[in-house]
Amino acid sequence: MFSRRHPILFFLLIIAACGTVVCVGGMLVIFSISRMMATTAGTFQEPGGNIGIVEVTGPILSSRQVIENIKTFRDDDRIKAIVVRVDSPGGGVGPSQEIFRELMKTRPVKTVIASMGSVAASGGYYVSAGAQAIMANPGTITGSIGVIMEHVNLTELAQKIGISPLVIKSGEFKDLGSPFRDLADNERQLLQQLVDELHQQFVSDAARARDIAEPTMAEIADGRIYTGQTALDLNLIDRTGNLDDAVVWAAELAEIDQEPVPVYPRDNPISVLRKMTRTLLKDLDISGTITDNLRYIIH
Repeated sequence: MFSRRHPILFFLLIIAACGTVVCVGGMLVIFSISRMMATTAGTFQEPGGNIGIVEVTGPILSSRQVIENIKTFRDDDRIKAIVVRVDSPGGGVGPSQEIFRELMKTRPVKTVIASMGSVAASGGYYVSAGAQAIMANPGTITGSIGVIMEHVNLTELAQKIGISPLVIKSGEFKDLGSPFRDLADNERQLLQQLVDELHQQFVSDAARARDIAEPTMAEIADGRIYTGQTALDLNLIDRTGNLDDAVVWAAELAEIDQEPVPVYPRDNPISVLRKMTRTLLKDLDISGTITDNLRYIIH
């Protein structure tokens, strides 16, 4: 009866009683409303924009959103050039390669400039190499062209706490990288071959995209990091400057007569909801993380 007479007050009381759980439902309601209110008139927020800014920030663990943003700007006739703002220490091999290839496919269609922030190393450099030209600050940390594989050995710890793992497998290498035993020599050799192959892919792609002889790139790609100034001397980048400089440069290369107006992709409501939910779960300490014992990354 109370809920019928005072539906709004009743709803507020429910929120107060249920606390955080209902907050999730509240976010879902807000999300639904935002979806209904969202317009489809444009793909970006700033009217009159002609240079799209695609951000690659933090560890590169997924390429989906970045590629979606690249395609959105590439297919929009109002966007004359794309600036990829990279501020990343690296990440997964696959996602870095996917973004690199998407940029390589975009180059024949529109001008693409990479602008490096504080760090654009390893996978961050892999992504940047896909652009037609690269600009970095003199103090940007870049390079680190290489691949690393990490393995954790928990044998002694398992013995101390009395764990005796039993493995039943269908092939010799099916439990490759198990944390409960040492790596055999043939397993170590197999993993080294894998790392070498991935590294060669990195070197080959970067050399081709930067128009550098592959042997020359191989000498540079020993895993060391460089400042933006040193990277310029090594031809790993083309100019020094900040994001604004990259926008102006992109406008020049794209021969934009009007004033360059940078624009960012419209926020995806699903992404926003996902971030809010992840933060909530973290606060509740119920969000788990899964760490693979054996992993390879561009790092």
